[in-house]
Amino acid sequence: MAETVPRRGLDAQGYLAREGSLGRVPHVFRPVVAAARDRLLDVFGARLHSAYLYGSIPRGTARVGRSDLDLLVALREEPTEADRADARVLDEGLDKEFAQIDGAGTLLYGRGRLLSDLETYDLGWFVACLCTPLLGDDLAEYLPRYRPDPLLARETNGDLGLLLPRWRERIAGAGDSDEARRPLVRFMSRHLVRTGFTLVMPRWGGWTSDLGEMADAFGAYYPARAEQMRTAAGLGYEPTGDAGVLRSYVDELGPWLAEEYARVHSVKAPRPVSW
Repeated sequence: MAETVPRRGLDAQGYLAREGSLGRVPHVFRPVVAAARDRLLDVFGARLHSAYLYGSIPRGTARVGRSDLDLLVALREEPTEADRADARVLDEGLDKEFAQIDGAGTLLYGRGRLLSDLETYDLGWFVACLCTPLLGDDLAEYLPRYRPDPLLARETNGDLGLLLPRWRERIAGAGDSDEARRPLVRFMSRHLVRTGFTLVMPRWGGWTSDLGEMADAFGAYYPARAEQMRTAAGLGYEPTGDAGVLRSYVDELGPWLAEEYARVHSVKAPRPVSW
């Protein structure tokens, strides 16, 4: 029997349903996932508590040669710089070996941080709702169920104002190369669209990871900004290296969105500098 897609990402009780599953991984990507699972065990061994897929591959929407492989790893202790270096080597190896993917990225966190009170409505929600278990003991068993409410909105994306100075630094460091700017356009476009969506998420009453649907939901509440957000959604899938796009993000759309977000939902609780 085919899986039922929850309406607006909600289950029958109105909680956010987990959006992906291993059963939705397209056949062509299954060798990549199998290799990632085996290599994670080889690299981290007994230090690995659990590992997850997220993104388009477990949602079943990945495009061959265009989508990347997204992994999240929970270690039993906080990751070290050596762990992060090992993860980069793993990512580079998968990207080089499998033409099905356009890049790989592994997020590393300690189990304690993912289950901390401070991260319950950010990283905890991310694991419980947007990540698909691949290895180990699923941390979602220790986390609450979530609704698309203002608390979740604040804690997921209520830090855009703090991020913009770092984005400006990254743009300045990218130089004049379209090739170097294209990943920044992709990343910032996606981040802004998701932030715009979570701004309206409590009113929209659900969750989606589709950038186009996110932009449409946002535009229903902010029609004056609708076209700008739809353009960003398109660039999230098909980025260019246009320097003007990046400038508009950090000088115009980003500051407006940060200010509106803070007005509506307040600002995300501060995290320790060491995190």
